[in-house]
Amino acid sequence: MQILPLTAQDKTNWQALWQGYLEFYQTDLPQATTENTWQKIIDETSPIFGFGAFLDDKLIGFVHVVLHPNTWNTTDCCYLEDLFVKENGRGKGVGRMLIKYVYQFAKDKNCNRVYWVTQEGNVSARRLYDHIAKKTDFVQYRHAL
Repeated sequence: MQILPLTAQDKTNWQALWQGYLEFYQTDLPQATTENTWQKIIDETSPIFGFGAFLDDKLIGFVHVVLHPNTWNTTDCCYLEDLFVKENGRGKGVGRMLIKYVYQFAKDKNCNRVYWVTQEGNVSARRLYDHIAKKTDFVQYRHAL
């Protein structure tokens, strides 16, 4: 398993996973939004970053993060906005590896924390999150860096 930054060559495989992610959350986005998201991910000047989990050179999961300033610290925060693993990759540590990769990425970028939100009913994901981050009163997960 390798975690690597997403590149332009990953677009088709990313789009298939992105569609699965949207279906998981029972939502639909305009194609223009999907294209805009992808362009931000591969734009080196954008504060949005995407990383993929590759198994045997096949993309089986992704994570998107947004770096941003905040009013409570002098360094940026890292918001983990999207995390998705193909069904056949779940329960094998892929999500944990993606999150740990984000932790190191954020630390390398001098961020003060990584945080995210999830649906309250996303029980399987929350089991993982409860082990690797602190649950706040806002149903927000945070990992201090």
